[in-house]
Amino acid sequence: MQPNGIAAKSLHRVLDRKTLDPSVNAVCALAVMTKASRPGYVKTRLVPPLTPDEAAQLNTCFLRDTAAAIAQAAGNLARGISVYTPSGAEGAYIDILPRDFQLLPQRGDQFGERLALATDDLFRIGFESVCLIDSDSPTVPSAIYAQAARLLSIQGDRLVLGPSDDGGYYLIGLKQNHRQLFEGIDWSTDRVLEQTVQRAAELKLPVELLPTGYDVDDRATLKRLCQELLGEEATSTSDIAPETRRFLREIVGREGRDRIWPA
Repeated sequence: MQPNGIAAKSLHRVLDRKTLDPSVNAVCALAVMTKASRPGYVKTRLVPPLTPDEAAQLNTCFLRDTAAAIAQAAGNLARGISVYTPSGAEGAYIDILPRDFQLLPQRGDQFGERLALATDDLFRIGFESVCLIDSDSPTVPSAIYAQAARLLSIQGDRLVLGPSDDGGYYLIGLKQNHRQLFEGIDWSTDRVLEQTVQRAAELKLPVELLPTGYDVDDRATLKRLCQELLGEEATSTSDIAPETRRFLREIVGREGRDRIWPA
């Protein structure tokens, strides 16, 4: 490890969950949950129509677009973090994340446990508030992340949720470490958002809802993404997800739209 927490094989500072960082006082962590882009390990439900290599490349595009939106939103209120797995993959993010992003290793086995431990680690490091963001929603605009950070900067405890239209959420924001929000949730079902809101009610925790987004994790949502970024109305979203748009356009231009975007 080099000085200032910089790993020799990474351009990004790797945060130590055991070390309090005074520089993040009064700062919101906009933390995207990520997997290193390894063929056969990421976006597997998109294979087919994508090949494993293409799915890994799309994973990289999603992360680039999400990280760019987070970086644009951060300002003085927030900082971009990649909560990554597997351990040792720090070098995989050199050409993907903005330089001012920092890295935090994921811990835990099950999904809910990983979210809970990431939240715990970020609060222990000293962040005033924490947003955990999925890496499957590249079309969420930067203004939404800025809105989440602003809501969490207001006095008084609250929960901020970015609903996905499949019944889950693409963002969860907290001002305190309410671990109960991640316990007893039926992950990967259409009950995740409902159960989380119910848990917040049990904790007497006010809930702020952001605009609804969607995850891209199967054929149907890939088709929806292509329609949004490449379809007739795409000019209205021309500033959204440029890396993802470029990648999808290259496939369609090279092999025809039926390859990934059937009419």
